[in-house]
Amino acid sequence: MEKSSQDLVKRISVLVKQNQDLIIENESLKNQIGEKNAELEIYKKNITGAGSAIVDGKILLEKETSLRFNMATVMFADIHGFANIEEGMDSVQIMDDLDEILFEFDSILHKYKIQKIKTIGDTIMAAGGVPVKNMTNPVEVVMAAIEMQNFLQKHSNQKTSGKKIWELKIGIHTGPVTASISGKKKKSYDIKGDTVNMATRMQSYTRNGDIIISVMTYELIKEFFDSEYFGKMPVKYKTDLELFKVKTIVPEFSVNKEGLIPNNEFDIKFKLIQIMDIQEIILDKLEKELPSFLYYHNVKHTVDVVTEVELIGWAEGVSDEEILLLKTAGLFHDAGHTVSYDDHEHQGTLMVRAMLPEYGYSESQINRICDIIMATKMPPQPKDLLQKIICDADLDYLGRSDMIPVSNTLYKELKEQNKIGTLDDWNKLQIKFISGHQYFTKTARSLREVNKQLQIERIKSLLE
Repeated sequence: MEKSSQDLVKRISVLVKQNQDLIIENESLKNQIGEKNAELEIYKKNITGAGSAIVDGKILLEKETSLRFNMATVMFADIHGFANIEEGMDSVQIMDDLDEILFEFDSILHKYKIQKIKTIGDTIMAAGGVPVKNMTNPVEVVMAAIEMQNFLQKHSNQKTSGKKIWELKIGIHTGPVTASISGKKKKSYDIKGDTVNMATRMQSYTRNGDIIISVMTYELIKEFFDSEYFGKMPVKYKTDLELFKVKTIVPEFSVNKEGLIPNNEFDIKFKLIQIMDIQEIILDKLEKELPSFLYYHNVKHTVDVVTEVELIGWAEGVSDEEILLLKTAGLFHDAGHTVSYDDHEHQGTLMVRAMLPEYGYSESQINRICDIIMATKMPPQPKDLLQKIICDADLDYLGRSDMIPVSNTLYKELKEQNKIGTLDDWNKLQIKFISGHQYFTKTARSLREVNKQLQIERIKSLLE
């Protein structure tokens, strides 16, 4: 029985080696004829139209859609190990170990919201930024790669007393891809393009145990990870592609000296990139759902506040985490106008509590963001520095040269809701409000207070 088991392991090893050789040969051929295939696809689409295919000379309709992603990060993770199998090893246990590894890899990909595209032999093909576009996918894919390598190392130590059977090499490249999406209940994805071709070639250049990334990916992750120059990969008809080897998380962003676990500083820096994705969602929501009479509380005002809280925040010396909280609060502080005008601050906090847990914000961060938003309710009564900053950013226009035209949009907004009388009534109210208003932060006072006094004189001249 033992001999039969050993024979089975040997047969599996031989078959896998043959399969790997075929895969490598196939991928090489695909790279050589990639351009021809692309031309053929264009030709077929021109004849049949989108969502169709030619099979045996017949046009068949397919329920498939294609989407373009301008920034996706493609990973090819190649698992090796059958060549390291020795006589006497338990074949069942070996296959169980491999299943355990693959299951954990799937869990890691899911954790970092990376789409597993398919498995080609022993190679996992996955992509970040597909099917949901985001700015953080290069960092997420590299973080997943480090976690996969770390898990495999621990697995070897626990299961085989330190003897390495399974080894992993990973190639990662960032660029545009075209994704084909098919299926109704369970969607499946396939991706194509030069980015995919580059990533699979990079994986073949990689040594076991290494994570190799392209210069494109490197530029997007270099602040997070300790990397070193690896070399150049020749690219047909193009300049050589520079490659880098990822080692660990940079020391200041890791909780341990091994550089494998991100700390709070890593998370904050990550979220300062991620907020661009949240901003796109919120601004799109405002663009589509804000009432037509909001001439002042519009998308431009939200963008202005987000910009100003960051500028005032840096000048006031707040931390990176506080900048994150301020920018997030700035995004949501008027988003409640899509629901209600008079209590829009409260409605904005409800959106914050519904949305931000999905982006990894802690309960304490969410509570503080909500407090910052509520501080903008008129009349403003900020209780701490961050609340003072957003209140100053919210009324920044009072000290700007374009104060009067901006003020007129607010008047028009209120007038359409029958909340104000004549323009003279509005100007008198403005003089009273500006005369009693004072910026809360030193930065805003030094930048806007002088201009604010000039505004009073300009409005008085309009009354005369």
